[in-house]
Formats: sequence, structure tokens, C-alpha cells
Amino acid sequence: MEAKKKVPLILISGMLCDNFVWHRIVDGLSKYALCVTADIETTDSVSSMAERILASAPREFAIAGHSLGGRVVFEVVRQAPHRVRLLGLFGTAYKGRPTGPAGDAEIIARQAMIEDAEANGMEMLAQKWVQRMVHPDQLDNRPLVEELIAMAVRQGCNGLKAHVRMGLSRPDASDLLSKINVPTLILSARQDVAMPVGPHQEMHESIAGSVLQIIENSGHMLMLEQPEVVVTALMKWLKQYTETPPHISPI
Repeated sequence: MEAKKKVPLILISGMLCDNFVWHRIVDGLSKYALCVTADIETTDSVSSMAERILASAPREFAIAGHSLGGRVVFEVVRQAPHRVRLLGLFGTAYKGRPTGPAGDAEIIARQAMIEDAEANGMEMLAQKWVQRMVHPDQLDNRPLVEELIAMAVRQGCNGLKAHVRMGLSRPDASDLLSKINVPTLILSARQDVAMPVGPHQEMHESIAGSVLQIIENSGHMLMLEQPEVVVTALMKWLKQYTETPPHISPI
């Protein structure tokens, strides 16, 4: 891939995250892609976040999302399938909030996070949150842990509430999977307890021609825990931008 033909690449962060989670990836792809990072903003829904991204995006682009950002990617595809040339889904899932007891339990758990942040502050919440975000071995990596805590604190309680609202109201993307036929890269971390391998395998089986790569020795923050592996996978994926014309099925 020639440097003068850089791929326009939109990278969408997840819950309690911002562009910090992408900085190693942006640096690693600097010769190959024009990267724009998009944080989950204080907005009402996944749909409105997708609208904001599309309003400032180029005519055609590659797009990848991590965690809650993956939900936004699906909505971008739903709203403008003709503009998406490459699709990346990292540490994410595709189903909506379940009905019944499982859905009720999710609401209770998310509300408990908000109440914890309001009562004890975002830093205290972030210290608990980070325990599930990385591979257990990374908990001894104090610079990384401290950066992740600081990142979550930057989102503030209002940011947390917005992210929870978006997550609980997430659209179900099951109907989209079989309609996607642009090169799709699915990355899942083996030790990710927040977004396990299972849903990624299901997406891979439903999206024709998709590539599923399991990242070893990593938790949910795979772009920070195994950046070299992620960059290598993305470089191979990005080469398909000029090799493959856009042809995503009408939705």
C-alpha cells in the first residue's frame, strides 16, 4: 500500500474510552491510513452517534469500532451501507438488550455503576472497572492501568450516563450480518471477560468472507495490550480497500 494512497479510516471508541485506546494503532498505521478517532459522545442513542459520524465522514471510508463503538459501526452500516468499504469489529457484540430477567439484570448492573460513580466518584469506579478490562497480567502494568483509570475519569459521570443509555438502548444488528459483504475483520481477545469470543464467532459465521482473529494474552483493551498484533491485522485488512470495490447489499 503506497503512502500517498492512504485509506480514510474511522476508529470509534467504546464505553468510558476515548482516543487514548487507539493511539498505538494510529501511530502504527500512520504510513497507510488517514485515521480519525471518534469518541462516544454525550448523545441520546447509538443511532444519533452514527448520524454525527456520517455527517463529517468522507464519501467512502473504512470504519472500525471497539466495544460500544462496534454498535455504532453497525448503525453506520445500517444508515449508509454504500459508503462503507471496509468493516472492523473489535471486542464487541451484535444483539440488543435481552428481554426478561437477563435484560432486567443488565439494567440493574448499569444503574449500580452510575450510583457508585455518583456516591464515590469516577476514580473509585474506574479502579473497579479496570480490573475487568485487561488481562490479569496487565494489572501489574501500572502505567497502563493508571492511563486507563485516567481515561475513564475524563468521561465524567455525565459521560458514563450517556454511555449506559446508549448501551441499554442499543439496536439489535442480527438482521445486518448476512447483508454485509465488504471485507470485515473481527478481532476478539482470548481473555476478554467483558466481550468473550462467542459472539465474535457468531458474527464471523454470519458475515460472508469475514476474517476472525483471536488475540492471545489480552483482555478487552486489545489495542493497548497487543498493539503490534492488532496493527499487523489491520494492515492486511486495509490493503483490501483498493483491491475490492464497494458492494454492500442494500439494507
